[in-house]
Amino acid sequence: AFLEQLKTNAQADTSSIIGQFGVGFYSSFMVAEKVEVYTKSSHTEDSKGYRWISDGSGAYEIQEADGVQPGTKIVLHLKLDCREFSDEDTISGIIKKYSNFVGSPIFLNGKQPLWLMDSKDVTPEMHDEFYRFVGNSYDRPRFTLHYKTDAPLTLRALLYFPEGKPGLFELSRDTEMGVALYSRKVLIKNKTDNILPKWLRFVKGVVDSEDIPLNLSRELLQNSALIRKLRTVLTNRILRFLHDQSTKNPKEYDKFYKDYGMFLKEGIVTTNEQLEKEEIGKLLRFESSQSKEGERVTLPEYCSRLKPAQRDIFYLAAPSRVLAESSPYYEALKRKEVEVLFCYEPYDELVLMQLQRFDGRNLTSVEKEMRQDKEPDDLTDLGEDSLKRSEVEALIPWMKTTLGSKVQNVRVTKRLDAHPCVVTVEEMAAARHFIRTQSHLMDEESRYALLRPQLEINPRHPVIKKLSNLTTSNSKLAELITKQLFSNAMLSAGLLEDPRTLLTSMNELLTLALEKH
Repeated sequence: AFLEQLKTNAQADTSSIIGQFGVGFYSSFMVAEKVEVYTKSSHTEDSKGYRWISDGSGAYEIQEADGVQPGTKIVLHLKLDCREFSDEDTISGIIKKYSNFVGSPIFLNGKQPLWLMDSKDVTPEMHDEFYRFVGNSYDRPRFTLHYKTDAPLTLRALLYFPEGKPGLFELSRDTEMGVALYSRKVLIKNKTDNILPKWLRFVKGVVDSEDIPLNLSRELLQNSALIRKLRTVLTNRILRFLHDQSTKNPKEYDKFYKDYGMFLKEGIVTTNEQLEKEEIGKLLRFESSQSKEGERVTLPEYCSRLKPAQRDIFYLAAPSRVLAESSPYYEALKRKEVEVLFCYEPYDELVLMQLQRFDGRNLTSVEKEMRQDKEPDDLTDLGEDSLKRSEVEALIPWMKTTLGSKVQNVRVTKRLDAHPCVVTVEEMAAARHFIRTQSHLMDEESRYALLRPQLEINPRHPVIKKLSNLTTSNSKLAELITKQLFSNAMLSAGLLEDPRTLLTSMNELLTLALEKH
């Protein structure tokens, strides 16, 4: 009758039928052959106790009963095929899954679940057990974030950061993961993948917000402005929490960063908000030219010791510290004692390129800084132990003609000491990424046209000085040396697709060089 009345009343709020018919209580007959209810009012001292009993067939009995305590007690006489519901582990699992945030105290065999306890009363052992349940894991939480807030959203959250290393499922962005989402203590979705950004998919736990409507549809869950606001609040709180851990517990954070730093870097690459990028940037760690090997520094630490006239944060990508410190691109900044961050992972320079700015300063690769430097174009003072200006002016066009369309330009540089030459491109990180991922799709001519490399030569280096003489005395040998120098510089820059291609030209060069011996 009630449903029929709803159909005739177009303005009725159908969501109000939730709780009208005691569906939760009726469901007890799905597992019980008989249900007894004992109840007594607590309003007056002389209240009578009652016993209600039914087998769910439509009839029931109700009568006065002695010895009934104030309140209500429900007794289920389980069916034979439903005896698992008398097992403590089964009941505990149901409570954890569906009643994590029920406001009233729940006791199972005299014990209360931890999600309803005050955070200061929850022991590490309790957190370990709950983490293993919600995360379906066998390790323990490295960090635990247990907090509640009333602004800008009413929110309670219990979030865990795993101690174990990420597995293949965590590494994949397509894996169905996420924290459990509750609205007013009712489970909305067990694995909600969009209340935290994808790069935080390793975080496990539960979140409850009274501001989220119970009838939230799947479509609204994906596109709701409220969900976006919830995601922003949670993300900011997690970033603040991790930053606190990095300062209060640096050794444990360093272990976390070693295992999960790649997710933080993914966050910088994938988020569109510059403020969020910089907040994640505070959590990054790199070795530095001013730190000891194995010792990492933060971007705020780097900024705190900038030289007075320094406006940029410099970084250099190299597979190891030895190669970074011996890089031709680092020579000039090393001479000026300018601090440089060393990036050892192939994707680190892409991350810093995406970050772009930090604390109002540009993040600049040392290769880009070298390419933008205008000083090398000045040929008035090349130094005593150097080619003459006339020799340089003759050598540069000769080298450019020899290398042809492979180079955009050839010029001198005074920034090199131990190296004869280097190659620079406009965005070295993007160029290296292109070489690793897409260069095989293009022919050599198209590849060089896209990279537009610039060869910068050191007029004081013995190889360059002898090359200048060879251009007139042995042009064939000079041509082979020029091409080899360019290939070596491309290899050093990480812009050579296959280093094995050097072998043929190197053997040809050696054969010609040893002709008279």
